[in-house]
Amino acid sequence: MCASYGLDPRFTDAELLAEADADVLEGLRVWAQQNDGETLRPTGKNLRNLNPLVVPANGQVTLEPAWWGFLVDGQPAKFPSINTRSERLQDRPAKLRTRAIIPTTGWYEMRKPERVWHEFTLGAGALFGMAAVTQRGRTPEGEWVTCYSVVMAPAPEHLADVHDRMPVLIPASLSHDWLTADPDRELIDEALIASAELAARISTAPASSRP
Repeated sequence: MCASYGLDPRFTDAELLAEADADVLEGLRVWAQQNDGETLRPTGKNLRNLNPLVVPANGQVTLEPAWWGFLVDGQPAKFPSINTRSERLQDRPAKLRTRAIIPTTGWYEMRKPERVWHEFTLGAGALFGMAAVTQRGRTPEGEWVTCYSVVMAPAPEHLADVHDRMPVLIPASLSHDWLTADPDRELIDEALIASAELAARISTAPASSRP
């Protein structure tokens, strides 16, 4: 599962959007500088962080603060919701109705049984996108926010020795379709193929400190 990731303020625009939107990139940089060194974690009853999310807006893209995990009846979901299995979306593509891209410079997983944290990156400071499905939810204070869940798939062989699953990666060439195309089986299948190609460039190493 993916339960933490990072956003380095020194990022380079590598594999996020097909047409780099200056406002989105500047918004990301400002957020990352203000939260420099912070690991992005699921939102909940105690940790009330909202994380930057790339969402479609009137044919364009915009950056929106979002709640990681789903809200049900004004409370964090009692079922696991920070991750969604790609296999479930293949079986029920209607759950792809609303989608987003999570900007990141790397995610973290613990390698067992050693219990050593590892960071997965596309290269030092390279910015890339992870697939997310979204829905609206009401916070305990009654405010409506976008909630998101990271789409997860089986990890390729060169990463599976750390963890057997990984986020579905959305390369820049697929970013527009992922955000705007019809929610069908073809879309998630295309995303999995594109993710596998990008995942071949992902490397992993022990994290310098616990994320």
